[in-house]
Amino acid sequence: MLLVLIMAATLWGLGALMGAPRSTRLMMLAVLYVGVLIIQLTLPTGNALRLATGGSAAPWLLIGGFAVIVLVYRRVLKALRTKADAAQVPPQTDGPKPAFSDTELNRYARHFVLREIGGPGQKKIKEARVLVVGAGGLGAPALQYLAAAGVGTIGVIDDDVVENANLQRQVIHKDAAIGTPKVFSAQSEMIAQNPHVTIRPYHRRLTKDIAAELFADYDLVLDGTDNFETRYLTNSVAVARKIPLISGALSQWEGQLSVLDPANGAPCYRCIFPQAPAPHLAPSCAEAGVLSPLPGVIGAMMAAEALKIITGAGAALRGQMVIYDALYGESRTISVARREDCPTCGIAQAGTG
Repeated sequence: MLLVLIMAATLWGLGALMGAPRSTRLMMLAVLYVGVLIIQLTLPTGNALRLATGGSAAPWLLIGGFAVIVLVYRRVLKALRTKADAAQVPPQTDGPKPAFSDTELNRYARHFVLREIGGPGQKKIKEARVLVVGAGGLGAPALQYLAAAGVGTIGVIDDDVVENANLQRQVIHKDAAIGTPKVFSAQSEMIAQNPHVTIRPYHRRLTKDIAAELFADYDLVLDGTDNFETRYLTNSVAVARKIPLISGALSQWEGQLSVLDPANGAPCYRCIFPQAPAPHLAPSCAEAGVLSPLPGVIGAMMAAEALKIITGAGAALRGQMVIYDALYGESRTISVARREDCPTCGIAQAGTG
């Protein structure tokens, strides 16, 4: 048995040195455990390999049973904690209220006096339904400004929980929220800021199984995710439902955003990025780092684009991509166009829809 424990410790240590995620290292230990169990159950008593791995299946079965109990306990505890977090958020009536209260008239006064927004524009904002995918670096400031502006219904989907390392840039979350699902932390802060809006939190990962049905409830989507798999999924569903998609991205000192809207002549995400780059060419924020205020800059710009689309004010960034370099204080705008051969929104794809 000592030999197996040494092997397990070695696998765990090598995995840690190689930067393997915790889930991968646990899978390696599970494979080792199954291998040892097979040896104990198939080889005859007295076999050298069987003796070297404990000599009996009984202790390994006990260890396996204990591990299963621990895993079940952790899952139950996580479910109870999530339920408790949700119960702490004040209940809301789903959907925006039909008219402005005196408090709202005063709160949104600076919008009312803007010629491009005014009363009709603020009414559109109040009636709008916006979904934000991701409550992290980009989602945090976007959610705050959408709520502050009075967007009537705001959905937010994210399966992550608040961690200490998030607080350097994800300003919607507070130290006391560490360990809380990000969607509930964000919901609590948005309602504390503006109780006149409705927040719909979805504490789960965006998957193909739920994306189409979820997007059907919204008329605008903001993508603040940090992985290409979710970006491509968000893009394909938004294109299929003809919903404008505001996409932002970050890396170190640089951020970018664009309005992706093929229904109105703009390209989709896959037109601009036909395939995901190699991992070493697009490292995560955890690997490459990111300037603390940068997500706030890009996230706020995403919220501004959302309000422009909702109200019809100005010109949204359709067919354009803004790139902001915080290190040198430079911004540039480049033109982006649809590709006829795009597998998501191209002419051939549109003809089959």
